[in-house]
Amino acid sequence: MDTTLVKENLNPFEIAQQQFDNAAEHLKLEAWLREVLRRPKRQLIVSIPTKMDDGSIRVFEGYRVQHNLARGPAKGGIRYHPSVTLDEVKALASWMTWKCATVNIPYGGGKGGVICDPKRMSQQELENMTRRYASEISIIIGPERDIPAPDVYTNPQTMAWIMDTYSMTVGSTQLGVVTGKPLQIGGSQGRGEATARGVQFVTREACREKKIALKGARVAVQGFGNAGSVAARLLSEDGASVIAVSDSSGGILNPKGLNITAVQAHKGSTGSLRGFRDADSISNERLLELECDVLVPAALENQITQANAGRVRARIVAEAANGPTTPGADEILHKNGVFTIPDILANAGGVTVSYFEWVQSLQAFFWEEAQVNHHLEKVMTRAFNEVLAISRKFNVHMRAAAYILAVGRVAEATRIRGIYP
Repeated sequence: MDTTLVKENLNPFEIAQQQFDNAAEHLKLEAWLREVLRRPKRQLIVSIPTKMDDGSIRVFEGYRVQHNLARGPAKGGIRYHPSVTLDEVKALASWMTWKCATVNIPYGGGKGGVICDPKRMSQQELENMTRRYASEISIIIGPERDIPAPDVYTNPQTMAWIMDTYSMTVGSTQLGVVTGKPLQIGGSQGRGEATARGVQFVTREACREKKIALKGARVAVQGFGNAGSVAARLLSEDGASVIAVSDSSGGILNPKGLNITAVQAHKGSTGSLRGFRDADSISNERLLELECDVLVPAALENQITQANAGRVRARIVAEAANGPTTPGADEILHKNGVFTIPDILANAGGVTVSYFEWVQSLQAFFWEEAQVNHHLEKVMTRAFNEVLAISRKFNVHMRAAAYILAVGRVAEATRIRGIYP
């Protein structure tokens, strides 16, 4: 039995703090700043009584965490999942702080979650739960305070219910209280593909840096939800050969390349990747170890660990998911010459276009999709090159460099603002 995985700390919040501590050491941060920045500012735990379809009342538990507000209001998604924990939400909120600072948009980090199994709930039950959750967290969210967005198993409809509930509470329509909304009520063009498009832009830059031709490059994508499926399609449109993709039911492999449009259609009609013709079955674990040019982890946390990092044969890892690689795995990948584009850079396209949506909602002036994508590309490529420059300056891998950049920006804002009172 391999005991390496057992020994490795997989608590997401402790991993987030370890990543912060590493950057703080490089920056030689003062002790008081370290104490302030490594802790969440606010943690709200709520009970969510929900009327179910059978007439019963079920009480769910939900969270909203605001990690840091030094550079602007909190920003971050809401996830519905059976395994949601407070520590996970705290970690995700802190990663949002660093993510926003990495791409230099004026937000702090927030995150929310509800412990539930949305796959076993009807649309009406989801609406009932969402509206009660929104009313419970309304005491700390708002267009100038904390702006939620979609995350795992939430979507534009979820955001519409939250916006409506909050608006009813305050007595006026508040378009800016959430992002990732439907276009009909203040959503932004390009928001649905933004996370994946950001992955596409930084993958292009990484391929240039590593002198890999993206046209014909072999790509494997773990996780075929919104981010993973769209990233697979966009990279295939760039000429890459997507050889494997997977979802929670397992994966499919075709060394000659998959027809991503056909795969998306199959998943849309059947609900999973299983049974897709012209491909062999492959496990999620095996997919991570395929020989390829670009590996895109687009599922959940802790997928690449000390136990399997040594078997990762990708040349570039572009993290579309949050926290897919543990600190111990980072060191192994770096030692083996794998170029990792960290989550707080690679998947920042979503929050960047959320920022664009928020600006549009506050101004009630909306942009064309080409304008959104143009500005997104500028933000992502600039951030990639800033992180790369720090990587070279400090002689560290890209995750450490991104944290050094982000923590430095938040620390400077905190110093300038000072401590009140």
